[in-house]
Amino acid sequence: MSVVSSVLVPYAAYLRVYEPLAAFPEPERAHWARYAVRPGTPTAQDELRRSLADLAATPPAVVPAHESGDAFVAEVDGVVCVCPWRTRLRGWLAMEGLAELFPAPVLDTVLPPVVRGQAMADHERWAERNPDARPWIRTALWQVPVRWFVLFSDEEREHTAGGDGEVPVLRYRTPMVQARRRLARGLKALRESMAEGPLTEGLVDVGRWLEEFHPRALVELDYGGLVHALPAEHLAADRSAADVAEGIAALRAGDAEAASEAYGRLAERWRAVRDRQFAN
Repeated sequence: MSVVSSVLVPYAAYLRVYEPLAAFPEPERAHWARYAVRPGTPTAQDELRRSLADLAATPPAVVPAHESGDAFVAEVDGVVCVCPWRTRLRGWLAMEGLAELFPAPVLDTVLPPVVRGQAMADHERWAERNPDARPWIRTALWQVPVRWFVLFSDEEREHTAGGDGEVPVLRYRTPMVQARRRLARGLKALRESMAEGPLTEGLVDVGRWLEEFHPRALVELDYGGLVHALPAEHLAADRSAADVAEGIAALRAGDAEAASEAYGRLAERWRAVRDRQFAN
């Protein structure tokens, strides 16, 4: 492995959907069937490295010139499921939020307006031909959004500490039917106990996204590169899905104090994570 390819790229967490091969039309289904049996399929770290290499070019490549033919692969009860990267589409979608993340002078220096304008024009033309396109992957930097945890239970938490050349892992996986059921229950509890706000709006958005996929899909929350940025003891103690479930259960029971305590633990944990973004 080269020095460049061995560098860890931290900070990003992911919400992914893996669909069974039957969910894809031909000839895409045949492509993924062949792809799934290939040895050594690339990882999320590989995808991030490729994206960063494109941004380092002169002029920077905001999105790839061609859509990725790669995917993540999982086997669910003997059924092969894939999560297409769709890196080009996700690059276009990410551009829409850049103005909220960076001051205009910084953004214009890193990605000149002419480069962004050309990329958005390309996206508009592509979207006209592909009106139903959607990504299989959502990404968050320096956090896992609270609304993502609503989809999972603590029993679905998978944590390995790594070491001896192994990469740490912290993730949750659940069947699509469970994710949709938990989201509906969580949204109902929130709406019955508080006014509409960012959390309920975020859950509605996630729910609409999940409805786009096959009912036998697999939903995964992966801490991704965050495992390289956080201490091992932080990861071992992280029970965020349990805190969210406890808070929602407290709301259903009308126990505002218990709900506030659960949310306080969650908020403090992720405030400490976000603070690392600005540490030297």
